[in-house]
Amino acid sequence: MSIKRALISVSDKQNLLPLAQALAQRGVEILSTGGTAKTLRSAGIAVVDVATYTQSPEIMEGRVKTLHPRVHAGILMRERDEDRVQLASIGGRVIDLVVVNLYPFEATIARADVTHDEAVENIDIGGPSMVRAAAKNHNRVTVVVDPLDYSLVISSLDVEGGVPFAVRAQLAAKAFAHTAAYDGAVAAYLTSTDANGKRESYPRTITQQYERAYPLRYGENPHQTGAFYVARNAPEGSLGRAASVGAGGKELSFNNLVDVDAALEAVREFSGPTAVVVKHTNPCGVACANTLVTAYRTARAADELSAFGGIVALNRDVDEATATALVETFLECVVAPGFSQAALQILHQKKNLRLIATGPLRPANEAALTFKALSGGMLVQDRDGSAAGEVEQGKAVSERLPSVQELDALAFAWRVCKHVKSNAIVLARRDEDGTLRTVGVGAGQMSRVVSVELAVKKAADQAAGSVLASDAFFPFADGVEVAARAGIVAIAQPGGSVRDAEVITAANDSQLAMVFTGFRHFRH
Repeated sequence: MSIKRALISVSDKQNLLPLAQALAQRGVEILSTGGTAKTLRSAGIAVVDVATYTQSPEIMEGRVKTLHPRVHAGILMRERDEDRVQLASIGGRVIDLVVVNLYPFEATIARADVTHDEAVENIDIGGPSMVRAAAKNHNRVTVVVDPLDYSLVISSLDVEGGVPFAVRAQLAAKAFAHTAAYDGAVAAYLTSTDANGKRESYPRTITQQYERAYPLRYGENPHQTGAFYVARNAPEGSLGRAASVGAGGKELSFNNLVDVDAALEAVREFSGPTAVVVKHTNPCGVACANTLVTAYRTARAADELSAFGGIVALNRDVDEATATALVETFLECVVAPGFSQAALQILHQKKNLRLIATGPLRPANEAALTFKALSGGMLVQDRDGSAAGEVEQGKAVSERLPSVQELDALAFAWRVCKHVKSNAIVLARRDEDGTLRTVGVGAGQMSRVVSVELAVKKAADQAAGSVLASDAFFPFADGVEVAARAGIVAIAQPGGSVRDAEVITAANDSQLAMVFTGFRHFRH
């Protein structure tokens, strides 16, 4: 469809001038309002004020300016004679292109000092009305809500002389998604805020919008289908904003992506060079060292059998030395903030090794809500933030206090344990060079003592002299007794069992150091 008249009214003026200039060069009449009209005129682009077109001034400090029959009839007019006659009868003209984005409601309510009245004033009414009208009438009208789509309109005009139906339909779907997300944000705010602006922790209504990024080869199992969807507001450094790097063979699977996310969550707990190897959502090896390559080799050595075919997450850009170590073992995927060119040349030699670059990782203590789907419902909670400092600030309850080296290893094991499926037990050590490493992990067992036994079995001769972290309290002394027999020297656990006294006695009988953190970190 050719474009003869456009209505442009935007809060976000990114990329606006190239679009308006392209339209003006093609003789398109531009209707506009307020700040948008001022911006266009300042750039030398001719604009007709909407108030001039409607012959009705803006009123109520701009609350009413585009809510007018000449605007909406011009947008909603169909290609039929009776519509043309009725549009002409009210002095309206055909509008072919609507470029609108909405008041920055979400940015406004994100401010700590926002008042309720200010939030309400930033609920856009005219904008969504025009967007929905144009999207409904996409058989004739082109609607654009995203500045990144302006180039698509310009290229369509260059190649086609107008915007094809397929493009109009695509943009209309995006427009309805845009207004739906906007209304969802308003509903969430209003259902969690009283008239005095006091906010509750959880709104009565939550609307989360996700856009399909790509279909998966299959779901969790080959007989299931699946797709990966990205949250509309996915933060930088998250899997939703990450990008594949280079030609890495087959597509990531459902299980790959679940493991990648688990690895990312774990690796961002640490600030020093850290590597996390994940298998079936559980860390099987984690290490912090002076260099990234040392961290990776140490994490892999913690459980080389499980590391085969695993997922590796790193919290530094991958360099040549680390890349050389990575290709020594079959891995499904490596995820890191970035990759050097030298590293890419090495890693791309592995046919089916997938590489994902996240950009700078988000901090582990970032405030956010997390969601878990249930049958017909959803569980919502705030994120389990960083476990840093919980061991160091905990209470030593044993007769023997942990040494500085033991306390360092306990703090490391504790932060790893947070990312292991419950019941979770992590054994770790601190080497002479300062490297911190896991030596055994017990995950997902129905009883805590069995998780201890599994971690000890994994650690083998490395259990003696190691420390232990438990994600929840020991309900009985048996887990501590198993640890003592294996030569474990210190334990970090939340405390809080009715049998804490028995557990502490068991630790004292074996001269174990024990710290109660006061925090539990279940992961189901």
